[in-house]
Amino acid sequence: MDPQGTPVYPSGCCSPSRVAAPPRTGERRAFTSPALAGHEDVLVPAGAFLMGDAFGEGYPTDGELPVHPVKLDEFRIDATAVTNGMFARFVEATGYRTEAEDFGSSAVFHLLLKAPRAEVLGVAAGAPWWLDVRGAYWAHPAGPDSHWSEVADHPVVHVSHNDALAYCEWAGRRLPTEAEWEYAARGGLSGKRYAWGDELTPSGEHRCNIWQGTFPTLNTAADGFPGTAPVKSFPPNGYGLHEVAGNVWEWCSDMFHPGYYGMSPVENPQGPPAGSGRVMRGGSYLCHDSYCNRYRVAARTSNTPDSSSGNCGFRTVAPGPVSPE
Repeated sequence: MDPQGTPVYPSGCCSPSRVAAPPRTGERRAFTSPALAGHEDVLVPAGAFLMGDAFGEGYPTDGELPVHPVKLDEFRIDATAVTNGMFARFVEATGYRTEAEDFGSSAVFHLLLKAPRAEVLGVAAGAPWWLDVRGAYWAHPAGPDSHWSEVADHPVVHVSHNDALAYCEWAGRRLPTEAEWEYAARGGLSGKRYAWGDELTPSGEHRCNIWQGTFPTLNTAADGFPGTAPVKSFPPNGYGLHEVAGNVWEWCSDMFHPGYYGMSPVENPQGPPAGSGRVMRGGSYLCHDSYCNRYRVAARTSNTPDSSSGNCGFRTVAPGPVSPE
C-alpha cells in the first residue's frame, strides 16, 4: 500500500515488460492480403459516448479519469481477437518472425507451463508467476511442449505491438485507437461497468474469462477456462464483439499517458504524441479483483511495444463504408 492506502502493483504485473531490449533494425515489410479466411468484423456506427471510469474504481496511475466526451466516425472492427489460425496464415504467407522468436523467449504464466524446467530462464521482477521461457512464442504458447494447432481457435498470444502492426499491414487493416476500442467494447451501453452491464455475473452467469480462486496459486476455472478460451466462448456485446473483457489483453494504437484524458480532443482522438509504451485494453484470463481489476470496460494499462506474453493479443479495424452523398 502507498501512504494513501492505494494498492501498488509491480511493473509488468498484467503483462511483463522486456527490459533494455535491443531495438529491431531494418524496415518492416509491407504485407497485403486479398482476403482473410475466417475473418469476421462488424460495423460500429458513428456516434458519441462518455469515455472513462464512471464509478471511480480505477487505479489512479492508470489515468481512467476524467470521464470525457468523445465523438467517432464509423469503423469496422474484428468481432474477435485475431486467432492462432489466422496468425498462422499470415506467417505462412509472409515468413514473418515475431519478436519473441528473435529474442528467444517470452513470458508464460507459471501454472500453464508446458516445457522442461531447464527452459525457464528466470522470473519477472516483482511478478514471479511470470516465467521467462526459452522457445515460447506464438506457435508454442505455453512453451516448447505446446503447439498453436492444439488451440487454433484461441487468440494468438506472445505478439508484441510491433508484431500486431506487421499483421495489420499484411491484412490491409490497423489497430484500433483506444477511443475506438472502448466505444466498440461498450456495445452501445452508456456508463456501464462491463460490456454487458454493471454486474459481473448476472443471474450467476459468467460473461468473461477471468481468474477465479486465489491469485496466483489456485484457479478454480469456474468460468470453464484456466488459460485462454476459444473466441466466441461468451455472448457478444451489443455491437457483436466477443471477449472484450478478460481472455487476452488487446493492443491499441495509442501511446500511453496517464494524464491524456484531461487534454484529449473530442473528435476522433488518436492518443498523446508521446508516452510510456502502448495502450492495452480488456484485461485477461489472469485478472481478478484482488489483483488486477482491469476487466472493466474503462480499464487501461500499457506495455513496451516489443514486449510479449501469454495473455496479450489484438484485434484489428478498418474504415467503415463510405456513406452516399
